[in-house]
Amino acid sequence: MKGVAEYVEDEKIDCSIIKAGGDKDDPIFEKDNVDYVGSVAKFTPQDACCFGGTAWAFSNEHVQDSFDYLFIDEAGQVSVANMIGMSQSCSNIILMGDQMQLGQPIQGTHPGESGMSILDYLLEDHATIPADIGVFLPKTFRMHPDVCELISRQVYEGKLSSDACTDKYIVQTVGPLITQQSGVCFVPVSHEGNTQGSPEEVIQIKAIANELIGSPYWPDPDGDARRIGWSDILFVAPYNYQVNLLRAALGDDAKIGSIDKFQGQEAPIVILSMCASDAADSPRGIDFLFSKNRLNVAISRAQALAIVVGNPKLAQTSVKSLKQMEQINFFCEVSN
Repeated sequence: MKGVAEYVEDEKIDCSIIKAGGDKDDPIFEKDNVDYVGSVAKFTPQDACCFGGTAWAFSNEHVQDSFDYLFIDEAGQVSVANMIGMSQSCSNIILMGDQMQLGQPIQGTHPGESGMSILDYLLEDHATIPADIGVFLPKTFRMHPDVCELISRQVYEGKLSSDACTDKYIVQTVGPLITQQSGVCFVPVSHEGNTQGSPEEVIQIKAIANELIGSPYWPDPDGDARRIGWSDILFVAPYNYQVNLLRAALGDDAKIGSIDKFQGQEAPIVILSMCASDAADSPRGIDFLFSKNRLNVAISRAQALAIVVGNPKLAQTSVKSLKQMEQINFFCEVSN
């Protein structure tokens, strides 16, 4: 909505922009052309209107047949059932999202395929959308080509590339722990008996962070090199136990969280801790720890450098299916 508000203002387009519910102190309302309504029930359908709300808002019978188009953002997190509920509000639906990232956590039970995300349902087993049913956006404006190349090959059928603007996303590392300026870097840490947390990896990650803080990074808003600070690094782990260990070691200035927490965010550097000594003993098993979607989300947050810290023995994990083989292959390429 912020983008729409700026566009119609710049183009001098007469448009009413309304957001329903949420925090009335949201920064979006600092814009003169965006108005707040406490509930969709208080919204009056009108021409030349851009209306924003949750799935519940568009499923409300008050807005039945009110809109020409409904744009669903993060459609990879919207279930078939929710989309059907929202469809009563509009004549056309445009889905935007990536089903190769993390889906919406579902606590209830849904019959048949109604609990699937709408993108998973429509694309079936395709990693990218076929040209006859949609448009694949082939360029990333976030990832340096050295990061994108791995993600593209492993996740997006080799179809994703980096815009030229990302070539300048580099960290001028000084070593000795991290010597490359961009791309995906694996730091091996051997350990035994860890399932949800690894003190050994925490020690190594703290050393890496201390080495990187203060390194020159390109660019700042003016195009000049600036120094890496704590806000420029995302520390990511698959389990909350490891998140808490990292938080205790790194302090409040560090941006630490689960993979789910950081979906949609970005930073010059991402440090991912794999935690587990043996994938077979880890909570939720191989399919969780080596999930292609989870590794994709974690690594692709990085603009310049993705650092994966883990036990090298994880690459020797035994598999029981073709899917697990593909998952382990992704990790093996990361750790190679």
